[in-house]
Amino acid sequence: MPYCPECGGEMQYIIATKHYVCKSCGLSVTRQELMELREKLRPSIEEDEREKRRKEYLKWWFSKKK
Repeated sequence: MPYCPECGGEMQYIIATKHYVCKSCGLSVTRQELMELREKLRPSIEEDEREKRRKEYLKWWFSKKK
């Protein structure tokens, strides 16, 4: 079952309207819109990972300077 890109709640597929509707926040999107929202959010996850690695490297680098 897919999860809402806005709040992380469960999405339910409504056959009559061909939309996914979030059980928590009520977001209603088509399958295509859901995929586009996920793609839009993905770079921010990669940036967070890059920032985490940068901080770990700097911590290691500065620890070697003492």
